[in-house]
Amino acid sequence: MLSSGGMPSSHSATVMALATAIGLQEGVGSASFAIAVVLACVVMYDATGIRLHAGRQAELLNQIVCELPPEHPVANVRPLRDSLGHTPLQVTAGAILGCLVAFLLRSST
Repeated sequence: MLSSGGMPSSHSATVMALATAIGLQEGVGSASFAIAVVLACVVMYDATGIRLHAGRQAELLNQIVCELPPEHPVANVRPLRDSLGHTPLQVTAGAILGCLVAFLLRSST
């Protein structure tokens, strides 16, 4: 929950569990459900789009820095974190997990 990257996407699972729980509790026609769905879409888009590509850029930059000669001013810079985003499969798995958790918690109460 506290780091980024990995399978499944815990961020996607969290926002989908929230949206599903609100939909089950208040109905899919409620304003709260609409807000939760928009939040879920923004989080999942960010995970698969912006952060995933930022991670790929960090990976390439780390490779470039490793190939620099040792006397170069940035040759000893700490490597950038390259596990930032999620693949679409990781986000989908997180979303499915979030829905399942919300349904299971709903049926247990």
